[in-house]
Amino acid sequence: MSGVSIAERSRLSWLSLRRGVDHVAGRLRAHPLARLPFIAGRSERLLIAPQDLRTADPTRASEIYGGRFAFAGKIVICDGRSPFEMTPPSEDWAEALLGFGWLRHLRAAESGITRANARALVEEWIALQGSWHSLAWRPEILSQRIIAWLTHAPLILDDVDVVFYRTFLRTLTRQVRYLRSTAGDARDGVRRLQARIALTYAALCLSGQRQHLRRAARALVAELERQVLPDGGHISRNPGALVELMLDLLPLRQVFAAGNVPPPSALLNAIDRIMPMLRFFRHGDGRFALFNGMGPTHPDLLATILAYDDTYGAPLANAPYSGYQRLEAGRTIIIVDTGRPPPVDLSREAHAGCLSFELSTTHRIIVNSGAPEVGKANWRDVARATAAHSTATLNNTSSCRFLGAQRLLFGNPIVQGPTHVEVGREVHDKGLSLRTSHDGYLRRFGLVHQRSLSLSADGTRLDGEDVFYPGESGARPATKRDEFAVRFHLNPEIRATRQDDGRSVILVLPNKDVWNFSAHEHEVTLEEGVYLAGQDGPRRTHQLVISGRTRKSPRVVWSLTQASLPQRETRAATTEPERTLSRSATRV
Repeated sequence: MSGVSIAERSRLSWLSLRRGVDHVAGRLRAHPLARLPFIAGRSERLLIAPQDLRTADPTRASEIYGGRFAFAGKIVICDGRSPFEMTPPSEDWAEALLGFGWLRHLRAAESGITRANARALVEEWIALQGSWHSLAWRPEILSQRIIAWLTHAPLILDDVDVVFYRTFLRTLTRQVRYLRSTAGDARDGVRRLQARIALTYAALCLSGQRQHLRRAARALVAELERQVLPDGGHISRNPGALVELMLDLLPLRQVFAAGNVPPPSALLNAIDRIMPMLRFFRHGDGRFALFNGMGPTHPDLLATILAYDDTYGAPLANAPYSGYQRLEAGRTIIIVDTGRPPPVDLSREAHAGCLSFELSTTHRIIVNSGAPEVGKANWRDVARATAAHSTATLNNTSSCRFLGAQRLLFGNPIVQGPTHVEVGREVHDKGLSLRTSHDGYLRRFGLVHQRSLSLSADGTRLDGEDVFYPGESGARPATKRDEFAVRFHLNPEIRATRQDDGRSVILVLPNKDVWNFSAHEHEVTLEEGVYLAGQDGPRRTHQLVISGRTRKSPRVVWSLTQASLPQRETRAATTEPERTLSRSATRV
């Protein structure tokens, strides 16, 4: 842990102590005597079933019925045994199974067999893990299961006998009561907020729980105000967190309405702030920008969420609280990471991609590698490194330091990174300009990385400049190690051809548009790369790399120019399904 400041060490020590206390507390709560307070009392009936906005695939219902459970890139075939008796192939697989989100696939199949299958699986879980299970009763998983059971209660409880109905509600109520005492122990970020959402759902949807609504709503508001930033971004700086939250916040708003209870103003304000940020991160092809843990975009989910946006306003250009900038002219969109790393306990998935950018027209051209949806353990370190982003690296190191020695305890958070990021934005007759810099390499190599971007008014030319200069007086002097590499990762759909001059590359888009990349005074190489955010897993791609030494050439000038104007000047609007708010909550 060399190089970690006293404040950082103190924070890590506190996290270590907190994790140890949580572990001991969990074991104490597992004792039968400690669980007695969670057994007494019950809810008589279910009042409201929230809507599930997540996409369902009815074809997966037959797989589940056949005992084939495919989650998180792993497949387990039960061969007549209960899936809850199987050894999980990974923790992600176990979380998906025990969270019961797969009930949506059974519900989408709309048959008596799938309804009976859903009831049988719920009954198996109650028998095997309903009293206690060290993994299944973690607050992160517990909250997902509560939301899933409430949402898909019409599937589970359709035409059931009184005994099962009461058993289901009694087990659900026990889980809710246990979550009330453990929600604060949930992993910080989206999972902790989901725990608060689950408790608010329960207070509104279950009879006999309304007395807990004020406390649940107060805790929910506190988390919303802490996690949703003034510009609508999430405190983790992961764009995907916004999608995940909105899939729960939108139905929650409608559950308040269905229960004739005014929703907290903080809930409405959070939704109103997040909507423009969803458009902020959206590229010309409808996909999200790949920053800080963002993986594959699911267009159907995004379109579903945006269908609830009544304003359809233009996206923000400047998101200073979240640490991002957006340049847009003509059909060209550029999104830039101009922020510091998130707080230590929220940085387990954050990337060292400061000053990286992505560029798109109707197709994405320059991208970051992104985060994989499956096989995260194999690719996590690669995805988070600065070299996996379209920015500059010094001496083949990342601009952030990750905690490695205790990664099993902390999840490998960022313990050191840029502390000062300058951003200057200008609009002028010729277009848009952005000048940014960060000090992530200052402590180790005595250098500051500055990046300037200028986008023409018609969006057909981007001029860039990367400069490496010594820091202010008192900074550590630059070492003899001064090798830099400026990388531009290409979307796998782009066909790249290096020109004979060695300083330019022709980029051909799938729609046959042509862009020319030029490094001017430097040689540009075309190297292999990996695109991690593919829907079907990692894909091979290419990256443009400009290498050199800062002492010899501290300034790198480059440009991207569209070779010819496309025939179509307008971008086709992404189709968004129409949804009515009246369908967002179902009374049972």
